[in-house]
Amino acid sequence: MAEEVFDPASRIQDYLVFGEFGDVNPSITDSSTYTFTSAEKMEELFDHEIEGCFLYSRHWNPTNKYLAQALARMEDSESAQVMASGMSAISSAILQLCRTGDEIISSHTIYGGTYALFKNFLPRLGIKVNFVDLTDLDAVRGAVTKDTKVVYCETMSNPLLEIADIPSLSALAREHGLKLVVDNTFSPMIVSPIRLGADVVVHSMTKFINGTSDCVAGCVCASNELVHQLTDINEGASMLLGGVLDSTRAASILKNLHSLHLRMKQHSSNADFLAEGLRSLGLKVYYPGFEDHPQYELLRSMMNPGFGFGGMLALDVGDAGTANKLMKLMQDMKVGYLAVSLGYFKTLFSAPGHSTSSEIPIEERMEIGLSEGLVRFSVGLDNDMTHSLERIKECLKEVSII
Repeated sequence: MAEEVFDPASRIQDYLVFGEFGDVNPSITDSSTYTFTSAEKMEELFDHEIEGCFLYSRHWNPTNKYLAQALARMEDSESAQVMASGMSAISSAILQLCRTGDEIISSHTIYGGTYALFKNFLPRLGIKVNFVDLTDLDAVRGAVTKDTKVVYCETMSNPLLEIADIPSLSALAREHGLKLVVDNTFSPMIVSPIRLGADVVVHSMTKFINGTSDCVAGCVCASNELVHQLTDINEGASMLLGGVLDSTRAASILKNLHSLHLRMKQHSSNADFLAEGLRSLGLKVYYPGFEDHPQYELLRSMMNPGFGFGGMLALDVGDAGTANKLMKLMQDMKVGYLAVSLGYFKTLFSAPGHSTSSEIPIEERMEIGLSEGLVRFSVGLDNDMTHSLERIKECLKEVSII
Protein backbone atom coordinates (compact mmCIF):
# COMPACT_ATOMS: atom_id res chain seq x y z
CA MET A 1 0.00 0.00 0.00
CA ALA A 2 1.36 3.45 -0.95
CA GLU A 3 2.26 5.69 1.94
CA GLU A 4 -0.27 8.47 2.54
CA VAL A 5 0.88 11.87 1.28
CA PHE A 6 -0.01 14.57 3.77
CA ASP A 7 -1.11 17.88 2.24
CA PRO A 8 -1.40 20.62 4.89
CA ALA A 9 -2.70 23.10 2.31
CA SER A 10 -5.70 20.90 1.48
CA ARG A 11 -6.38 20.39 5.18
CA ILE A 12 -6.74 24.16 5.58
CA GLN A 13 -8.64 24.53 2.31
CA ASP A 14 -11.27 22.08 3.56
CA TYR A 15 -11.71 24.03 6.81
CA LEU A 16 -14.85 26.14 6.29
CA VAL A 17 -16.10 28.51 8.98
CA PHE A 18 -19.19 30.66 8.43
CA GLY A 19 -19.91 33.95 10.13
CA GLU A 20 -23.13 34.47 12.05
CA PHE A 21 -24.85 35.87 8.94
CA GLY A 22 -23.33 33.36 6.54
CA ASP A 23 -20.19 35.47 6.07
CA VAL A 24 -17.37 33.77 4.16
CA ASN A 25 -15.03 35.21 6.82
CA PRO A 26 -16.06 34.18 10.34
CA SER A 27 -17.32 36.99 12.50
CA ILE A 28 -14.82 38.57 14.89
CA THR A 29 -15.90 38.21 18.50
CA ASP A 30 -14.90 41.63 19.81
CA SER A 31 -15.62 40.89 23.44
CA SER A 32 -13.56 40.17 26.51
CA THR A 33 -16.36 38.57 28.53
CA TYR A 34 -19.50 36.50 27.90
CA THR A 35 -22.96 36.20 29.42
CA PHE A 36 -24.43 33.08 31.02
CA THR A 37 -27.98 31.76 31.01
CA SER A 38 -27.71 31.08 34.73
CA ALA A 39 -25.36 31.35 37.70
CA GLU A 40 -25.25 27.55 37.76
CA LYS A 41 -23.94 27.44 34.17
CA MET A 42 -21.19 29.94 35.08
CA GLU A 43 -20.17 27.78 38.04
CA GLU A 44 -20.13 24.68 35.82
CA LEU A 45 -17.92 26.35 33.21
CA PHE A 46 -15.43 27.52 35.81
CA ASP A 47 -15.30 23.94 37.07
CA HIS A 48 -14.55 22.39 33.65
CA GLU A 49 -14.41 23.44 30.00
CA ILE A 50 -17.62 23.03 28.00
CA GLU A 51 -17.27 22.95 24.21
CA GLY A 52 -18.99 25.94 22.59
CA CYS A 53 -19.21 27.92 25.85
CA PHE A 54 -16.94 30.85 26.62
CA LEU A 55 -16.27 32.64 29.87
CA TYR A 56 -13.45 35.16 29.30
CA SER A 57 -11.21 35.85 26.29
CA ARG A 58 -8.00 35.24 28.21
CA HIS A 59 -9.21 31.65 28.35
CA TRP A 60 -10.78 31.28 24.89
CA ASN A 61 -12.35 33.52 22.29
CA PRO A 62 -14.41 32.09 19.38
CA THR A 63 -12.23 33.85 16.78
CA ASN A 64 -9.06 32.52 18.40
CA LYS A 65 -10.63 29.07 18.47
CA TYR A 66 -11.23 29.20 14.70
CA LEU A 67 -7.56 30.02 14.09
CA ALA A 68 -6.40 27.35 16.55
CA GLN A 69 -8.51 24.71 14.82
CA ALA A 70 -7.07 25.66 11.41
CA LEU A 71 -3.51 25.45 12.78
CA ALA A 72 -4.22 22.02 14.28
CA ARG A 73 -5.36 20.86 10.86
CA MET A 74 -2.18 22.26 9.27
CA GLU A 75 0.11 20.51 11.77
CA ASP A 76 -2.10 17.41 12.09
CA SER A 77 -2.29 17.81 15.85
CA GLU A 78 -5.31 17.03 17.99
CA SER A 79 -5.58 20.61 19.18
CA ALA A 80 -3.86 24.00 19.27
CA GLN A 81 -3.72 27.21 21.26
CA VAL A 82 -2.91 30.68 19.90
CA MET A 83 -0.94 33.22 21.91
CA ALA A 84 0.38 36.76 21.84
CA SER A 85 3.87 35.89 20.52
CA GLY A 86 6.15 33.04 19.58
CA MET A 87 8.04 33.48 22.85
CA SER A 88 4.75 33.29 24.75
CA ALA A 89 4.02 29.99 23.00
CA ILE A 90 7.49 28.58 23.79
CA SER A 91 7.55 29.72 27.41
CA SER A 92 3.99 28.56 28.10
CA ALA A 93 4.61 25.12 26.61
CA ILE A 94 7.89 24.66 28.49
CA LEU A 95 6.50 25.87 31.81
CA GLN A 96 3.51 23.55 31.43
CA LEU A 97 5.79 20.57 30.84
CA CYS A 98 8.51 21.40 33.41
CA ARG A 99 8.78 22.40 37.03
CA THR A 100 11.52 23.14 39.56
CA GLY A 101 14.21 20.45 39.47
CA ASP A 102 13.49 19.36 35.89
CA GLU A 103 15.96 19.49 33.01
CA ILE A 104 15.71 20.24 29.29
CA ILE A 105 18.00 19.14 26.47
CA SER A 106 18.13 21.85 23.82
CA SER A 107 19.85 22.25 20.49
CA HIS A 108 22.82 24.58 20.78
CA THR A 109 21.72 26.45 17.65
CA ILE A 110 18.39 28.12 18.37
CA TYR A 111 16.81 31.56 18.14
CA GLY A 112 18.50 34.04 20.49
CA GLY A 113 15.32 34.82 22.42
CA THR A 114 14.76 31.13 23.14
CA TYR A 115 18.40 30.79 24.15
CA ALA A 116 18.03 33.71 26.59
CA LEU A 117 14.87 32.15 28.07
CA PHE A 118 16.63 28.81 28.52
CA LYS A 119 20.03 30.11 29.64
CA ASN A 120 19.10 33.09 31.79
CA PHE A 121 15.46 32.85 32.90
CA LEU A 122 14.57 29.19 33.44
CA PRO A 123 17.46 28.62 35.91
CA ARG A 124 15.83 31.26 38.16
CA LEU A 125 12.89 28.85 38.37
CA GLY A 126 15.14 25.86 39.09
CA ILE A 127 14.91 24.44 35.58
CA LYS A 128 18.26 23.44 34.05
CA VAL A 129 18.93 23.45 30.30
CA ASN A 130 21.72 21.40 28.72
CA PHE A 131 22.73 22.68 25.27
CA VAL A 132 24.05 20.02 22.89
CA ASP A 133 24.59 19.40 19.20
CA LEU A 134 21.30 17.74 18.33
CA THR A 135 22.71 16.41 15.07
CA ASP A 136 24.82 14.11 17.30
CA LEU A 137 22.32 11.60 18.73
CA ASP A 138 24.95 10.09 21.02
CA ALA A 139 25.47 13.54 22.57
CA VAL A 140 21.71 13.86 23.09
CA ARG A 141 21.50 10.42 24.66
CA GLY A 142 24.47 11.21 26.90
CA ALA A 143 22.74 14.37 28.17
CA VAL A 144 19.65 12.50 29.43
CA THR A 145 19.39 12.34 33.21
CA LYS A 146 16.70 11.14 35.59
CA ASP A 147 15.45 14.75 35.75
CA THR A 148 15.19 15.35 31.99
CA LYS A 149 11.65 16.07 30.82
CA VAL A 150 11.94 17.77 27.41
CA VAL A 151 14.04 17.65 24.26
CA TYR A 152 13.78 20.96 22.37
CA CYS A 153 14.85 21.75 18.80
CA GLU A 154 14.06 23.80 15.72
CA THR A 155 13.18 21.94 12.51
CA MET A 156 15.52 24.32 10.68
CA SER A 157 17.85 25.99 13.13
CA ASN A 158 18.11 29.76 13.37
CA PRO A 159 20.33 30.99 11.73
CA LEU A 160 22.62 28.15 10.54
CA LEU A 161 19.83 26.06 9.01
CA GLU A 162 20.83 22.75 10.56
CA ILE A 163 18.06 20.17 10.21
CA ALA A 164 16.78 18.24 13.22
CA ASP A 165 16.33 14.48 12.80
CA ILE A 166 12.82 14.54 14.22
CA PRO A 167 12.04 10.80 13.84
CA SER A 168 15.27 9.80 15.61
CA LEU A 169 14.87 12.43 18.33
CA SER A 170 11.28 11.28 18.81
CA ALA A 171 12.37 7.66 19.21
CA LEU A 172 15.02 8.70 21.74
CA ALA A 173 12.52 10.84 23.64
CA ARG A 174 9.97 8.02 23.84
CA GLU A 175 12.65 5.60 24.96
CA HIS A 176 13.27 7.81 28.00
CA GLY A 177 9.72 9.05 28.58
CA LEU A 178 10.48 12.60 27.41
CA LYS A 179 8.48 15.14 25.40
CA LEU A 180 9.89 16.37 22.07
CA VAL A 181 9.09 20.05 21.45
CA VAL A 182 9.83 21.38 17.94
CA ASP A 183 9.88 25.00 16.78
CA ASN A 184 8.63 24.85 13.18
CA THR A 185 8.69 28.61 12.49
CA PHE A 186 11.10 28.36 9.52
CA SER A 187 9.27 25.49 7.84
CA PRO A 188 5.47 25.62 8.06
CA MET A 189 3.87 23.19 5.59
CA ILE A 190 7.34 22.04 4.47
CA VAL A 191 7.73 19.70 7.46
CA SER A 192 5.00 18.34 9.75
CA PRO A 193 6.86 17.42 12.97
CA ILE A 194 3.92 15.82 14.78
CA ARG A 195 3.51 13.32 11.94
CA LEU A 196 7.21 12.51 12.44
CA GLY A 197 6.81 11.86 16.17
CA ALA A 198 7.05 15.28 17.87
CA ASP A 199 4.78 15.85 20.85
CA VAL A 200 4.51 19.62 20.62
CA VAL A 201 5.01 22.08 17.75
CA VAL A 202 5.42 25.81 18.36
CA HIS A 203 5.42 28.65 15.86
CA SER A 204 6.10 32.33 15.86
CA MET A 205 3.13 33.17 13.65
CA THR A 206 4.66 36.64 13.33
CA LYS A 207 6.79 35.14 10.56
CA PHE A 208 5.72 33.00 7.57
CA ILE A 209 2.27 32.02 8.85
CA ASN A 210 1.04 35.62 8.98
CA GLY A 211 3.43 36.82 6.30
CA THR A 212 2.82 40.57 6.41
CA SER A 213 4.97 41.72 9.36
CA ASP A 214 2.07 43.61 10.91
CA CYS A 215 1.52 41.66 14.12
CA VAL A 216 3.20 39.52 16.76
CA ALA A 217 1.63 36.12 17.51
CA GLY A 218 2.43 32.51 18.36
CA CYS A 219 0.84 29.10 18.70
CA VAL A 220 1.22 25.69 20.32
CA CYS A 221 0.01 22.63 18.42
CA ALA A 222 -0.27 19.51 20.57
CA SER A 223 -2.56 16.91 22.08
CA ASN A 224 -5.98 17.73 23.49
CA GLU A 225 -4.56 16.92 26.90
CA LEU A 226 -1.74 19.46 26.75
CA VAL A 227 -3.92 22.24 25.31
CA HIS A 228 -6.48 21.64 28.08
CA GLN A 229 -3.63 21.86 30.58
CA LEU A 230 -2.41 25.13 29.05
CA THR A 231 -5.87 26.68 29.33
CA ASP A 232 -6.74 25.25 32.75
CA ILE A 233 -8.18 27.99 34.95
CA ASN A 234 -6.20 26.93 38.03
CA GLU A 235 -2.89 25.66 36.60
CA GLY A 236 -2.67 26.54 32.91
CA ALA A 237 0.45 28.41 31.81
CA SER A 238 -1.22 30.28 28.94
CA MET A 239 -4.28 31.08 31.06
CA LEU A 240 -2.36 32.30 34.10
CA LEU A 241 0.55 34.03 32.33
CA GLY A 242 -1.97 35.86 30.18
CA GLY A 243 -0.33 35.80 26.75
CA VAL A 244 -3.68 36.15 24.95
CA LEU A 245 -3.88 36.97 21.23
CA ASP A 246 -6.27 39.77 20.26
CA SER A 247 -9.26 38.43 18.32
CA THR A 248 -8.93 40.98 15.50
CA ARG A 249 -5.35 39.83 14.91
CA ALA A 250 -6.44 36.20 15.05
CA ALA A 251 -8.98 36.90 12.30
CA SER A 252 -6.38 38.54 10.06
CA ILE A 253 -3.90 35.68 10.57
CA LEU A 254 -6.62 33.15 9.69
CA LYS A 255 -7.21 34.94 6.38
CA ASN A 256 -3.47 35.01 5.62
CA LEU A 257 -3.15 31.32 6.51
CA HIS A 258 -5.16 30.41 3.41
CA SER A 259 -2.43 31.77 1.12
CA LEU A 260 0.47 30.24 3.08
CA HIS A 261 0.95 27.33 0.65
CA LEU A 262 1.38 29.71 -2.28
CA ARG A 263 3.73 31.96 -0.36
CA MET A 264 5.91 29.11 0.89
CA LYS A 265 6.33 27.79 -2.65
CA GLN A 266 7.41 31.22 -3.90
CA HIS A 267 9.68 31.91 -0.90
CA SER A 268 11.34 28.54 -1.50
CA SER A 269 11.70 29.00 -5.25
CA ASN A 270 13.24 32.46 -4.81
CA ALA A 271 15.58 31.31 -2.03
CA ASP A 272 16.76 28.38 -4.15
CA PHE A 273 17.54 30.73 -7.05
CA LEU A 274 19.37 33.22 -4.84
CA ALA A 275 21.34 30.54 -2.97
CA GLU A 276 22.53 28.95 -6.22
CA GLY A 277 23.38 32.36 -7.67
CA LEU A 278 25.44 33.44 -4.66
CA ARG A 279 27.22 30.11 -4.46
CA SER A 280 28.15 30.29 -8.14
CA LEU A 281 30.17 33.41 -7.24
CA GLY A 282 32.34 31.31 -4.92
CA LEU A 283 30.69 32.59 -1.73
CA LYS A 284 30.00 30.61 1.46
CA VAL A 285 26.26 30.05 1.54
CA TYR A 286 24.15 28.10 4.04
CA TYR A 287 21.02 26.64 2.43
CA PRO A 288 19.31 23.29 3.16
CA GLY A 289 18.42 22.80 -0.51
CA PHE A 290 22.05 22.21 -1.50
CA GLU A 291 22.70 18.52 -2.16
CA ASP A 292 25.93 18.73 -0.13
CA HIS A 293 24.17 20.22 2.90
CA PRO A 294 24.91 17.76 5.76
CA GLN A 295 21.22 17.05 6.33
CA TYR A 296 19.92 17.41 2.76
CA GLU A 297 18.80 13.77 2.46
CA LEU A 298 17.33 13.87 5.96
CA LEU A 299 15.23 16.91 5.08
CA ARG A 300 14.09 15.30 1.83
CA SER A 301 12.94 12.26 3.79
CA MET A 302 10.84 14.41 6.15
CA MET A 303 9.40 16.96 3.70
CA ASN A 304 5.84 17.27 2.47
CA PRO A 305 6.08 17.38 -1.35
CA GLY A 306 5.70 20.59 -3.30
CA PHE A 307 6.75 23.32 -0.86
CA GLY A 308 10.50 23.44 -1.50
CA PHE A 309 13.32 23.89 1.00
CA GLY A 310 12.14 27.12 2.63
CA GLY A 311 12.74 30.82 2.24
CA MET A 312 15.81 31.16 4.48
CA LEU A 313 19.51 31.24 3.63
CA ALA A 314 22.67 32.70 5.15
CA LEU A 315 25.75 34.22 3.55
CA ASP A 316 29.10 34.46 5.36
CA VAL A 317 31.02 37.55 4.23
CA GLY A 318 33.80 37.17 6.82
CA ASP A 319 33.49 40.00 9.32
CA ALA A 320 30.92 42.29 10.92
CA GLY A 321 32.13 45.45 9.18
CA THR A 322 31.71 43.95 5.71
CA ALA A 323 28.32 42.50 6.67
CA ASN A 324 27.09 45.88 7.87
CA LYS A 325 28.25 47.67 4.72
CA LEU A 326 26.68 45.04 2.50
CA MET A 327 23.31 45.18 4.25
CA LYS A 328 23.18 48.99 4.08
CA LEU A 329 24.00 48.88 0.36
CA MET A 330 21.34 46.23 -0.29
CA GLN A 331 18.74 48.37 1.43
CA ASP A 332 19.85 51.43 -0.58
CA MET A 333 19.66 49.34 -3.76
CA LYS A 334 16.10 48.29 -2.84
CA VAL A 335 16.92 44.59 -2.53
CA GLY A 336 14.86 44.62 0.66
CA TYR A 337 15.03 45.86 4.24
CA LEU A 338 17.80 45.76 6.84
CA ALA A 339 15.50 44.39 9.51
CA VAL A 340 15.09 41.46 11.87
CA SER A 341 12.26 38.93 11.58
CA LEU A 342 11.38 36.84 8.54
CA GLY A 343 8.57 35.58 6.35
CA TYR A 344 7.69 39.02 4.93
CA PHE A 345 6.80 39.53 1.26
CA LYS A 346 9.92 41.71 0.92
CA THR A 347 13.40 40.29 1.49
CA LEU A 348 14.73 40.98 4.99
CA PHE A 349 18.38 40.68 6.01
CA SER A 350 20.24 41.01 9.29
CA ALA A 351 23.50 39.97 10.94
CA PRO A 352 22.39 37.45 13.60
CA GLY A 353 25.54 37.82 15.71
CA HIS A 354 24.57 41.42 16.43
CA SER A 355 20.78 41.05 16.39
CA THR A 356 18.63 37.92 16.68
CA SER A 357 21.44 35.75 18.10
CA SER A 358 23.19 38.47 20.13
CA GLU A 359 21.91 36.90 23.36
CA ILE A 360 24.31 34.01 22.74
CA PRO A 361 27.80 34.87 24.09
CA ILE A 362 30.38 35.38 21.33
CA GLU A 363 32.48 32.40 22.51
CA GLU A 364 29.48 30.11 22.09
CA ARG A 365 28.62 31.66 18.73
CA MET A 366 32.14 30.93 17.53
CA GLU A 367 31.93 27.37 18.89
CA ILE A 368 28.78 26.59 16.89
CA GLY A 369 30.11 28.29 13.76
CA LEU A 370 28.04 31.46 13.84
CA SER A 371 30.42 33.91 12.16
CA GLU A 372 30.48 37.64 12.91
CA GLY A 373 30.15 38.12 9.15
CA LEU A 374 27.04 35.98 8.75
CA VAL A 375 24.12 37.69 6.98
CA ARG A 376 20.76 35.95 7.28
CA PHE A 377 18.31 36.37 4.39
CA SER A 378 14.57 35.87 4.57
CA VAL A 379 13.96 35.81 0.84
CA GLY A 380 10.83 37.62 -0.26
CA LEU A 381 8.21 37.05 -2.94
CA ASP A 382 10.02 38.97 -5.70
CA ASN A 383 8.55 38.33 -9.14
CA ASP A 384 11.93 38.71 -10.89
CA MET A 385 14.73 37.17 -8.84
CA THR A 386 17.19 37.61 -11.71
CA HIS A 387 16.85 41.37 -11.27
CA SER A 388 17.19 41.04 -7.48
CA LEU A 389 20.33 38.90 -7.80
CA GLU A 390 21.93 41.45 -10.15
CA ARG A 391 21.33 44.17 -7.56
CA ILE A 392 22.93 42.01 -4.85
CA LYS A 393 25.93 41.40 -7.12
CA GLU A 394 26.42 45.16 -7.50
CA CYS A 395 26.43 45.47 -3.71
CA LEU A 396 28.93 42.60 -3.36
CA LYS A 397 31.22 44.31 -5.86
CA GLU A 398 30.95 47.57 -3.93
CA VAL A 399 32.26 45.93 -0.76
CA SER A 400 34.92 44.00 -2.74
CA ILE A 401 33.54 40.54 -2.01
CA ILE A 402 33.41 39.64 -5.70
